[in-house]
Amino acid sequence: MKTRTGALALEIAHDISSQIASGSIEVGAHLSTQQLADKFGVSRSPVRQALVLLAERGLLEQRANRGFFANELSVSAKSELVGEIAQAAVHPNHYHQLADDWLHDRIPAEVTEQFIRERYELTKSQLNDVLVRAVREGWAERKQGYGWRFLPVAKTPEAFEQIYRFRILIEPAGMLEPGFRIDHDVLNELRREQEHVLASDIDSLPAEYLLDCGARFHEELMRMSGNPFFHMSLIRVNRMRRLLEYRATLNRKRFVGQCEEHLEIIHILEKGDVTEASFLMRRHLGGALSSKSPVAWQNSTGEDSVGSEELLSIER
Repeated sequence: MKTRTGALALEIAHDISSQIASGSIEVGAHLSTQQLADKFGVSRSPVRQALVLLAERGLLEQRANRGFFANELSVSAKSELVGEIAQAAVHPNHYHQLADDWLHDRIPAEVTEQFIRERYELTKSQLNDVLVRAVREGWAERKQGYGWRFLPVAKTPEAFEQIYRFRILIEPAGMLEPGFRIDHDVLNELRREQEHVLASDIDSLPAEYLLDCGARFHEELMRMSGNPFFHMSLIRVNRMRRLLEYRATLNRKRFVGQCEEHLEIIHILEKGDVTEASFLMRRHLGGALSSKSPVAWQNSTGEDSVGSEELLSIER
């Protein structure tokens, strides 16, 4: 990377690059620094850093006195660049240390900012980056008055399974919403992305990129529902699940089957059969949960800890 970029800016760059790769941000679209800052709930500075980084990597074009615009690149080129940015964004840092300590019960559920700063030797700026990201990913909140509280969102097998049961309820239903409209351009981009994963050496692709491909597929279908509450809810629970990804091992073999099922759903939607696609989505999510339930894994082993490999074998 040419630019020295902070952890928060890398995370924002990763999110933006994933949206470019998925087609959510169209070729030629103008990216407003202020609008992005408002969306991510941060100041303009890390957003500006993220946009400069993306311009250096070729995903954006910086035009004098006009700002940043999404470049036209091939699907494979976008996937490669997103993977590179993902690897940089998930490089071990203070945020991951905090997340890992919380997952392993090394820190209490309620802490002060001074406690976090001293434990991880953070500057005020670094502390802000860490806490902003934890809030964005759904597992931290500021207490009324003073201090911070960490939430057990997807920390336990039970919570993880509850997220899946929630998804099984909302995703097939979202596809049957009266406002559901098939966007063939988005389907084409999702299909190309899934096919790119299958055509690639799946063992060499960054884990973060693979996980994002799965999440993006589901989130884009919920965007088509026309009901923003379905879409926002899925994004929210997907962010909560990310906490477990910092201690888990990805089952790459299962990803092949997941991509094939994604392509089957896309094919049915392209034919206009939304009811059948909704049925396939329920089977897709339900089959993954029943075969890889973290609660079942816990009960069968008698262990108290979460089975990381089993958890990330579940559909992303």
